[in-house]
Amino acid sequence: MTELRPLNNSHLPVKLRLEDYLALDESGAFEGYRKTELIEGKIFFMNAQHRPHARVKSRLHVLLAAALEAQGTGWEAIVEGSIAVPPRSSPEPDIVVTSEPEGTGLIPLESVRLIVEVSDATLSFDMSRKAKLYAANGVPEYWVVDVETSMIHQMWAPKGETYTERRQVTFGGPLTAATINSLEIGTGGLA
Repeated sequence: MTELRPLNNSHLPVKLRLEDYLALDESGAFEGYRKTELIEGKIFFMNAQHRPHARVKSRLHVLLAAALEAQGTGWEAIVEGSIAVPPRSSPEPDIVVTSEPEGTGLIPLESVRLIVEVSDATLSFDMSRKAKLYAANGVPEYWVVDVETSMIHQMWAPKGETYTERRQVTFGGPLTAATINSLEIGTGGLA
């Protein structure tokens, strides 16, 4: 039997599913844009990365990659890898630490241990909407690197749509991961 939907008298937005977004991407619909993300069913175009953002991201990736390789645990830091967060999201964080760096397609959500967003113009979005998305989907740890204030906002222990544990680390101090044993990096070179 066909389900009847109630009539509505206003325009309602339609949120894209992950598979809709991927089909649009594959068809070339986003060719005129540098980079896009699907967040909670909405497509977001992302601005070009200026030097302060790119420099901090590159340096942080080098630090994380070296520390993870030294551990030999199989975790790997990937730059700008898109993550599958069904049913309506595919974020592309600046850095993602995953146990499944090989393969094709999007990085599986269940393989993600840590997400890092570097923020110069996106701090509010990264601290609110993206933090909510990552917590709600069980990402164990999330760092937001605030380029303007030289501060790293570290969040872990997701419960519902929030992280229950937080701390801030100023550039120059050591940063110890809360969810990856013995992972510590120096942040002096980020400033």
